[in-house]
Amino acid sequence: MEAVTLSEAQIYVGTYAKYNNGSIFGKWFDLSDYSDKDEFIEACQELHKDEEDPELMFQDYENIPEAFISESWLSEKFFEVRDAIKKLSETEQEAFFVWCDHKSHDISEEDVDDLISSFEDEYQGEYKDEEDYAYEIVEECYDLPEFAKTYFDYSAYARDLFMTDYWMEDGYVFRCA
Repeated sequence: MEAVTLSEAQIYVGTYAKYNNGSIFGKWFDLSDYSDKDEFIEACQELHKDEEDPELMFQDYENIPEAFISESWLSEKFFEVRDAIKKLSETEQEAFFVWCDHKSHDISEEDVDDLISSFEDEYQGEYKDEEDYAYEIVEECYDLPEFAKTYFDYSAYARDLFMTDYWMEDGYVFRCA
């Protein structure tokens, strides 16, 4: 999955009328410059004020999950989600989108605060592999003498953990809910 950083979201905005007349005139808009969708749409309409009622066309975009945008639509929730996940680190933001995709959450429809709370409950961190996570669990949870650690089967333990209680994708580990 390609990393998404909502704070760096941009949209190239033209209009259908210009496009149908052979022009791709428009402008890249940095969405961090706008507090909500209304403010963004107002700026787009100002750019295309040469048309009576411009039908906006989002010809290209960056750092916006597809659940939030199409050629002629931007979700009302985009700005709410962008603002809500600012408290997460960049790594956690990437993990949040992995988690949303895996759990089939519709981030354009569901309550953002509930989503983030559920994510925070399930997110365990970033690890190189399942065995790396198993090693950390053993270190944190079990008081094994050093000689016993050399005989411990971390691979088998990891397999057991990830069969039932955890899942991993793109290096991010999550607890099953």
